[in-house]
Amino acid sequence: MFEKRTVKFSNWVLNNYTKSDITRWLFSDEKYFDLNGIYNNQNDRIWAISRKEADKRGAIYETTKFPVKVMVWLGVCSEGLSVPVIFEDESMDAQRYIDEVLPIALECGNEMLGEHWTYQQDGARPRIHYLSQKWCVGHFSLFISKDRWPPNSSDLCPFDYNLWNELAKLMNWKKITTKELLIQEIKHSVKKIEKEKFLNSVNDFTKRLRIIKETGGEYVR
Repeated sequence: MFEKRTVKFSNWVLNNYTKSDITRWLFSDEKYFDLNGIYNNQNDRIWAISRKEADKRGAIYETTKFPVKVMVWLGVCSEGLSVPVIFEDESMDAQRYIDEVLPIALECGNEMLGEHWTYQQDGARPRIHYLSQKWCVGHFSLFISKDRWPPNSSDLCPFDYNLWNELAKLMNWKKITTKELLIQEIKHSVKKIEKEKFLNSVNDFTKRLRIIKETGGEYVR
């Protein structure tokens, strides 16, 4: 079922958007960061400091019973990255998404892309809430609605297949020992991601759509 929805989405995008149109998409995602790496919503680690590095830092990896954690939202387009929105208490519901994330997405998208661009968001609960969808209808010229983006499709998100890893590699994990330092390092490192990296990530989206179409929905590594 997931494969069919992914193929359907790929066909829809390829039939309705040109490669040039995709450069006017603002892609978005969020992940959890703690003192040792990056996680998804299921608490699965997607990037971690090495065991050797953890030992150097006093084995924080094993000794932190209640790890310091923040949630980070980011947007990316062919022109650059948005400012990060950081939730220090880790949680984001629909109202916080509307109040704290969507206005930043709109502002950054307008600054980087001007008018007539498309906002991409996945199917996480805060995004598909009817109030979030209503806000998007009223403010974005175009956006990917809750019925479009396929579930379990991290292979289509530029952050998941590239940019979270790029951000993690740029962060100086040796100096991150508190929540405050973690937040500072995230903000600092986002600014260091090279234009070539985020431009290639956006361009790869169309390539991945074609692969999914050709393979019948197989996951793209």
